[in-house]
Amino acid sequence: MSEINEQTYLGIDYGRRRIGLAKTDPTATIATALETITVKSQAEAVEKVGRLIGELKPVGLVIGYPLHESGEPSDMCAEIDGFLEKLSETYSGPVYRIDEFGSSQEAASIVHKHGKRSGRDKQKLDRLAAVVILERFLRERQSQ
Repeated sequence: MSEINEQTYLGIDYGRRRIGLAKTDPTATIATALETITVKSQAEAVEKVGRLIGELKPVGLVIGYPLHESGEPSDMCAEIDGFLEKLSETYSGPVYRIDEFGSSQEAASIVHKHGKRSGRDKQKLDRLAAVVILERFLRERQSQ
């Protein structure tokens, strides 16, 4: 995991207790689930995600941004902005905010399509939601 790659993006599905993480392949075309970290505070989230950034050295961060259907930021967006501000003390690269509307439902749908039940495995859903967010970013990037 310590291999440095100029095209790796880190996808983040931020939550107060769990943070789902995904990364791209070296060509930045495929997103894969990485891990879900459990945290008790935003400070712990900054520390753990910061450590992972140090290992992966991504070219950019892609974070789910929970907008309302109207396109207006939700209350959680302010918390995410605070997280990103604290993370900026150790990470100075670009950050892409991607509307995460429906990403958790899409993740659950992926699990069900493979004949599995998501049940209580919220960590799996958080990782897959990070994949969905990262894939949305990659699609947007390809279409530009």
